[in-house]
Amino acid sequence: MTAPLRPADLTAPAVIEVKNLVTEFATRHGPFRAVDDVSFSLKPGKTLCLVGESGSGKSVTARSILQIVDPPGRIVSGSVMLNRHLTARGAEAGIHSIDLAALNPRSAAIRAIRGRDIAMIFQEPMSSLSPVHTIGNQIGEAIRLHENVTKKEARARVIDLLRKVEIPNPDKTIDRYPFEYSGGMRQRAMIAMALACSPGVLIADEPTTALDVTTQAEILSLIKKLQDSEGMSVLFITHDMGVVAEIADEVAVMRYGKIVEQGETLAIFENPQHDYTKMLLGSVKQLDKPSPRRLARRAAHPPGETLLSVENLNKTFFIDSGSFFKTGEALKAVDGVTLTLRAGENLGIVGESGSGKSTLGRTIIRVYEANGGAINYTFRDGRTVDLAALKDRALAPARRDLRMVFQDPFASLNPRMTVAQIVGEPLLVNGLAQGEALKARVAELLGMVGLPASAMERYPHAFSGGQRQRIGIARAIALEPRIIIADEATSALDVSLRSQVLDLLLELQERLNLSFIFISHDIAVIRYFCDRIAVMYRGKIVEEGPTEEVCTHPRHAYTQSLLSAVPHPDPRMRGTRVRTRYREAP
Repeated sequence: MTAPLRPADLTAPAVIEVKNLVTEFATRHGPFRAVDDVSFSLKPGKTLCLVGESGSGKSVTARSILQIVDPPGRIVSGSVMLNRHLTARGAEAGIHSIDLAALNPRSAAIRAIRGRDIAMIFQEPMSSLSPVHTIGNQIGEAIRLHENVTKKEARARVIDLLRKVEIPNPDKTIDRYPFEYSGGMRQRAMIAMALACSPGVLIADEPTTALDVTTQAEILSLIKKLQDSEGMSVLFITHDMGVVAEIADEVAVMRYGKIVEQGETLAIFENPQHDYTKMLLGSVKQLDKPSPRRLARRAAHPPGETLLSVENLNKTFFIDSGSFFKTGEALKAVDGVTLTLRAGENLGIVGESGSGKSTLGRTIIRVYEANGGAINYTFRDGRTVDLAALKDRALAPARRDLRMVFQDPFASLNPRMTVAQIVGEPLLVNGLAQGEALKARVAELLGMVGLPASAMERYPHAFSGGQRQRIGIARAIALEPRIIIADEATSALDVSLRSQVLDLLLELQERLNLSFIFISHDIAVIRYFCDRIAVMYRGKIVEEGPTEEVCTHPRHAYTQSLLSAVPHPDPRMRGTRVRTRYREAP
């Protein structure tokens, strides 16, 4: 349970005071101002959430505080005052305040502050941790850098830190490498590294964005517990207004490098003044209930006949043990799954990372070969065929009818191909169009997803994340499929773009009579978009039913655990809900 919301003391002295900060990046077209005259203050022991969509300048602001802005970025004006007398460290050193913006980014003075006075947790722990050094060595290095301790003493400190961030068996896991940790454990290791020298200020840059909802809840709870015990001030960067409602004492809303609104959390949520803040909150609340468009369509056109019937599907991965003669350990990613999808229906598959959701989708579409079970698909002519039994060319007609939209709109598009080539490739490969007819069809498809025909000759890097996902959707509908499997298709997008893409998919469903299998760990997205929901845990479906019924009255303890972890975008509810944790029966 999170602590209840308390009014922030706006008169308290600040640990960090940012005044008129300007950070620019040199470009061919002149300087680009990523942080534009930003001012805010962070109070002792309080949490300030810096909120905004991708590209708003949140992360550059955080990096500017520590002087770790990537070249060619640099601070051109403003100040970042660190009042060290408000921390135990500063009291020992006898230093009252220092302007971090005036320090040389490579100087010993700023290096002494990083990790010791101000520590930072980054968004993606896998890219922030060295893959060739053990977790213990990396955390121990941070301690030895600032403290006069022996290797043995540093190791004991690291084990204690790993225990503090609730990593099991720290005396053994200290010698493991980052790839041997789960996503949640890697983020806990990053927190341990940040806390190694007991900093007075913790900057957390989107630390839960890549995590599923239950792991996110655990990390937020851990940060809060450590904040209370260590007396830290926290600058928390996020685009998730549910997280803001859960943890923030104060909020600063950023857009295009500027802070457009700031104040106490309750005031921002109950009475937002700026149109952008109203839009952010409106987008969150919109996804907190079923789509009116979907409900109206279901009332007028209930789902039709069964298109897809998955029966006792299994997919096992064999992990090589290193021996030439042994197959190694068997991992059952999909374990006896049975489900159906009807014409015009949206079926949601929800669960934590590692539950088997994506593997299920890829096995259905035959990216992976099933190890057992049937995937019965009914073609337009009424024939029902087991896709799991088809080979090579026999799969071609089914591949036209079943298409996929992938999670990452950056990685799923070939950076060396133009938009025309990306969207037109399925048509070209299947011999359905070429020349001027192909060009006209691509322009039509782009128009259907809200992109201009002029986008055809541009490359993916020229588009935002939301626009790239639209390109991926245009490619998916190019062959006029009947079923689209959307694998976390909105998880990489900001909340406002998320609702736009979901509404686009609902519009395309009406126009093209599509059916969806929508895979997500985001309960709000599932509730908005899906008619039915299937909950996965360790490769099995543990609960299935109408979305509202499952979300409102979950029967299985795992589903109850998932729903209890979802942050609610209402700060008045902070501390009123009890978090339940699922423990599998022995």
